[in-house]
Amino acid sequence: MDEDLKYWYLRDHKLFRTLSFKQMKQLCIIMGFKEAKKGEIIYFSSSDVPRIFVLKKGNIKIVAVDEAGNETIKDIIKKGDLFGELTLEADGESNEYAKVLSDDVAICSFLLSDFEDVLLKNPGLALSYTKIVGLKMKRIKNSYSNLISKDAKTRLVLFLKDWAEKEGTQIGKKVIIENYLTQNDIAQIICTSRQTATQLLNEMEAKGTLLYNRKEIVIADITAL
Repeated sequence: MDEDLKYWYLRDHKLFRTLSFKQMKQLCIIMGFKEAKKGEIIYFSSSDVPRIFVLKKGNIKIVAVDEAGNETIKDIIKKGDLFGELTLEADGESNEYAKVLSDDVAICSFLLSDFEDVLLKNPGLALSYTKIVGLKMKRIKNSYSNLISKDAKTRLVLFLKDWAEKEGTQIGKKVIIENYLTQNDIAQIICTSRQTATQLLNEMEAKGTLLYNRKEIVIADITAL
């Protein structure tokens, strides 16, 4: 990819706002770029070449796999989000992968070793990175807390409210969400069976609370959800 195009891909990201034009151009030299289609796996935590990724376009799911082979969606990555070896350490104990959810994605990435060097040379960038990752880890921790303390229906409602707030288009009290998740994906996110997730969604549809299909989710009244 042309370095000028790389520059434009990075310049509007909040993480790199503290960098000068010269520093940004240097960052572009070490940046990798990748495009991928729906269903592609683009990252394994067990990779011999650990990287930091920035999602420029599309949506990705991070899936954790336990020792028994059971899969749980750990996080949904959206435009501008970071993923990969965010703790700046290659964790050989974790077993997770990233899979494309939307029709196509665009991803910027850096070798972990290169990114560490950049942070050492730019204290302002290091501070911004620490804040962003800290907030991300706090959000994931709160999500796990909800899984432990709340029932499946409440977890589903909280998930839908959060999704609507972040990505929904609101028209009065109605909210329309572009749907890139299957019912099985939603079940994994709220840590329940697909059957339970389907039943809960069907109950909401029967009550007129929402309309679910493969393309969109329409919440009739977000204030009543």
